[in-house]
Amino acid sequence: MDTEVNLDEQEAVAVDFVQGLLDALGAGGSVRTSRTDDDGIALDIVGDGLGLLVGPKGATLAALEELTRAAVQHAAEGQRARLHVDVGGYRQRRREALAEFTRGVAEEVSAAGEPRSLEPMSAADRKVVHDTVAEIDGLATVSEGEDARRHVVIRPV
Repeated sequence: MDTEVNLDEQEAVAVDFVQGLLDALGAGGSVRTSRTDDDGIALDIVGDGLGLLVGPKGATLAALEELTRAAVQHAAEGQRARLHVDVGGYRQRRREALAEFTRGVAEEVSAAGEPRSLEPMSAADRKVVHDTVAEIDGLATVSEGEDARRHVVIRPV
């Protein structure tokens, strides 16, 4: 039961932090919350004109999530927070678009029989690519590169 109460407290801190940030930025919006399958907290910021919170390729959103996670961990005395922040469903739409793009590249790799390297991307985006290709017979993926240059290679098996 302590975990459930703790999750409720973490959720309250996360909502207060994000709502305070929205107010400070003068951005209209509200925060909706739900629990995730991994016993975490999902926050979705909804409203109009919130693209500023997403930023290029979701970079600002990723930073917002990290800041929110840090605020929650600080309030929870260092306890690790499973926290996911989204703005208007951006991450789900990005996953769907990336999966569709990956299927197109996979078709090209299958047809040409030659491996293809994708652009560097975040760990979350690489996971979408790996998971999408795993559903396609005759192809495999591998991550290559270091840090900001880490990318996925789709190759025939």
